[in-house]
Amino acid sequence: MNSLRRLPFTQFDVFTSRALEGNPLAVFPDGRSLSDDEMQAIAKEMNLSETTYILPRDAAIEKERGIRVRIFAVQEELPFAGHPTLGTAFALRGNSGASEIRLELNVGTIPVRFEVKPGQPAFGEMTQNDPVFGEIHDVKKIAEVTGIPAGDIDSDFPVQTVSTGVPFTILPLRGLGQIRRLQINQGRASEYLSASSGKFFFCVTRETVDPAARLHARMLFYNGEDPATGSAAGCAAAWMVQHGIAKPEERVLIEQGVEIKRPSKIFVRASRGNGRVVNVRVGGNVVEVLRGELSF
Repeated sequence: MNSLRRLPFTQFDVFTSRALEGNPLAVFPDGRSLSDDEMQAIAKEMNLSETTYILPRDAAIEKERGIRVRIFAVQEELPFAGHPTLGTAFALRGNSGASEIRLELNVGTIPVRFEVKPGQPAFGEMTQNDPVFGEIHDVKKIAEVTGIPAGDIDSDFPVQTVSTGVPFTILPLRGLGQIRRLQINQGRASEYLSASSGKFFFCVTRETVDPAARLHARMLFYNGEDPATGSAAGCAAAWMVQHGIAKPEERVLIEQGVEIKRPSKIFVRASRGNGRVVNVRVGGNVVEVLRGELSF
């Protein structure tokens, strides 16, 4: 009889300083023994938005290019995602007190910098790829493909696709009433988005629950609803600076996950240089909640 393989893992709640809130993430500290199919099967077993695998290698290569990490959602490997990047950087940092951890993801090297203030939990902030602003969409068409009433869409700001590694279509709604009753026809929406180079709709409104927040967000997708979408928050940061909702270099809060009782706090900022939005940063806190061992 074959002996079982045993793999330790740690689970974190990301974009929160309180356990059992934010977006959960499983991190496997050494995935070198796993095939691609096994990584995908384990991610399906964990059944979280994402699971990450750290692939340790020679220290000189890690110093030059960062620590190799692969990110898997339940159905596919992702080139980049925000909460797995932040959570895995916290896992790698541990109690070392490091001020920066660099991850080599499928989109390239992403640095995560840490800020520590006395009496406060450590705060990590990743720098995402500079934004690529895509198509501005016709509101009538968006209403038609999503099933969202055209009157619920905030016409003061454009529905626009933005990418900082993964393309999201930022869809502004009028207020909390509209975003709370949000339903999206996922079949038609994803058909439309794949034809226009988008991945998902990131729905936002300037009316917030927490007065300190600048945007209230929801991200509905094939797996249900995401409590915190760090990659989309980076796109929203760029969109806010581009359209005057946030000033360059102003760190603002996006609240997400409220409707599914997993409140998340995502802090974002972006700069302007040579007339372009650049230097998109997305940050937050991370809490360890579980250690376990997978055997198969």
